[in-house]
Amino acid sequence: MATLYTQQTKNVEKTWLLMSGFLIIVIGLGFFISQLYGNPNILYIFVVFSIVMNIIGYWYSDKIALAIAGAHPATREQYFDLYTTVENLSITAGLPIPKIYVIEDSAPNAFATGRDKDHSVVAATTGLLAIMNKQELEGVMAHEMSHIGNRDMLVSTVAVVLVGFISIISDMIIRMTLFGNRRDDREGNMLFMILGVVLAILAPIMATLIQLAISRKREYLADASGALLTRYPEGLASALEKLEKYSAPMNHQSTAIAHLYISNPFGAGDKAKKIGNLFSTHPPLEDRIKILREM
Repeated sequence: MATLYTQQTKNVEKTWLLMSGFLIIVIGLGFFISQLYGNPNILYIFVVFSIVMNIIGYWYSDKIALAIAGAHPATREQYFDLYTTVENLSITAGLPIPKIYVIEDSAPNAFATGRDKDHSVVAATTGLLAIMNKQELEGVMAHEMSHIGNRDMLVSTVAVVLVGFISIISDMIIRMTLFGNRRDDREGNMLFMILGVVLAILAPIMATLIQLAISRKREYLADASGALLTRYPEGLASALEKLEKYSAPMNHQSTAIAHLYISNPFGAGDKAKKIGNLFSTHPPLEDRIKILREM
């Protein structure tokens, strides 16, 4: 039977698989470039680069995610309700109190990040704090605290860095393939140019697949764990209803961290839904609300 601890173990395993996959992909891209230019030293550079990026992805991915979101530390004096809510939930869950950040954005949203429970962060937008009552805010923060307890944010946050670097490297390779000085082998050049075009098509798909490898089940689990933590499923259900009704996108939305948020940062428009469905690992809010109301 699955438990909190088996979920934690699975998420750690997913993180190692994600980092290993990144290592293999970057080394493969390095091999492509080394063959294109006939210089084996390029492959060694890519090997070192992939190892360094894995280290950065593990140790500093939370700081990168917070920087992308434009979050800043929250003070107890200015955000007293948020602070006390997170502190009370931490005590109830038996978790260290995470660092608390705020995002200056009218769109209601929140996320958790960090490599483990001792280095965790929760962030909420000013829009979320403005429209949620006490029970709803507690439900949202309980959901995010559950991500911390389940170690969901480890694999999710590492994905932010690794997927981003894969996209950057792929773009560099495409530019070098089409515009760089290559070895004098007409047939070989044509082959590598074709491969470059293929990379151009596959790079965003590859990045999306890595993000989608993070199971949607983690959101359902966080909803259930959060409801168990507060003993009041209606608080989170009501909060999700408000998130579902809000249609405007966030000011600083990014596909790199879209999967971290509790709801789609691109808003609820038709175009936004298409983009959100493509890059988000979240199940539809209406399904989550229905499950919470049936608990």
